[in-house]
Amino acid sequence: MSDSAHLLIPFASSPAPECQEVLRGLALPRLEQLLARLAPGQPDAGTQDSLSLPHERVLARACGLEPADGRIPWAAWQVKQSGRDPASAAWAQITPCHWRVGRDHVAMDDPAALQLPEGESRALLAAVHPFFEEDGIALEYAAPTLWLARGETFRDFPAASLERVIGRKVDDWLPRVAGAGPVRRLQQEVQMLLYTSEINDGRQQRGLLPVNSFWVSGTGALSAEATALPPQLKVADALRGPALAADWAAWAAAWRDIDGREGAALLQSLSAGRPVT
Repeated sequence: MSDSAHLLIPFASSPAPECQEVLRGLALPRLEQLLARLAPGQPDAGTQDSLSLPHERVLARACGLEPADGRIPWAAWQVKQSGRDPASAAWAQITPCHWRVGRDHVAMDDPAALQLPEGESRALLAAVHPFFEEDGIALEYAAPTLWLARGETFRDFPAASLERVIGRKVDDWLPRVAGAGPVRRLQQEVQMLLYTSEINDGRQQRGLLPVNSFWVSGTGALSAEATALPPQLKVADALRGPALAADWAAWAAAWRDIDGREGAALLQSLSAGRPVT
């Protein structure tokens, strides 16, 4: 319905013990009022090991996309939303990133911490493009930490969402399906190239993290049913940054802001007789 209101709150909770401790003392009076007046919908079927996150599955359904785990075609959807025709091609999001090597594991830093300017991102893309091209993958720039790739490699390629991997062990989320070999090899080739990149030398001299790898996500081809996000759906994304950084004090503060702002707006809509989700 055009007059309905739908609020989506990604990263609303976490099984981390520190988060659960904060939750026990977190007062969210407007959320409590809403939950007392609304009926539960269908539960989400994902787990902590799912490649896609809960809010992605909600967004996928709202856009007419099949929420197949690790195969929500966000790259192709983004191409369509930009006014272009993704056709029936398979696309993927390629995120230039920094893998931090520890004593016994490799973890991924938040790509936002790279502070990667457009010029450097385009130069890095130009440097790695021939490696992708050899595997029949076309690569193009979309944003400093987002490139778009088109190629059959990604047609049925389940990949973990970037936010599943940020701050966590990379090896736990690397693709291990039958067709993952070319992508794993491509990652290794690109890592070797970036290790000797003059761009990274300059970044490190300025105290910035080097770009030393990339992550694949948002894979697949777009169905004819895909649509834009419905206008009544609002995403409150203030919890994302603190949750990924495991800063639970900041996360709690962001929750209180959401409760006071979006929660109050939803209560007002509900009191006015508008459908609320």
